[in-house]
Amino acid sequence: MIKSQDIKKGTCIRLDGKLYFCIDFLHVKPGKGNTIMRTTLKDVVSGRVLEKRFNIGEALEDVRVERRPYQYLYMEGEDYIFMNQETFDQAPIAKDLITGVDFMKEGDVVEVVSDASTETILYAEMPVKTQLKITYTEPGLKGDTATNTTKPATVETGAEVRVPLFINEGETIEVDTRDGSYVNRVKA
Repeated sequence: MIKSQDIKKGTCIRLDGKLYFCIDFLHVKPGKGNTIMRTTLKDVVSGRVLEKRFNIGEALEDVRVERRPYQYLYMEGEDYIFMNQETFDQAPIAKDLITGVDFMKEGDVVEVVSDASTETILYAEMPVKTQLKITYTEPGLKGDTATNTTKPATVETGAEVRVPLFINEGETIEVDTRDGSYVNRVKA
């Protein structure tokens, strides 16, 4: 059990039978009345975000989570098979539990968050930036660097990314896995 005033960003709590991660919190002292904790919680399973207020001193059930590196091996049916980098155990993870799954290729290492008491995998997270090779895009023209115009490009995972006009097929780019945006070109 943890007290409501001990909630911080990243704290995982169980509320109404569901697991939530705290993504923001604010200690509020109104003019009169008791101090409250205003929190923004994200449902681990559905990804829904909700605002919740707690009175100071309110007891909450905390969940101990573990973060471990897992390597993506292959896809089997609807599940992605990962290998624990420490124990070499293999575990299937559903597509909807993986953030940045469209930019994941074989051999990538992701951070898997699991409930320490039940060993249940809560979600897997790709690194914020990853490097991918462009497999198809329209050819760029020399001097197309002055404007912020973009064009579609297909990367090696099959995902489509908007890239600047000067990027050509065969080049390696860095992609933000949270929103699929182009970050920069990687020099060979």
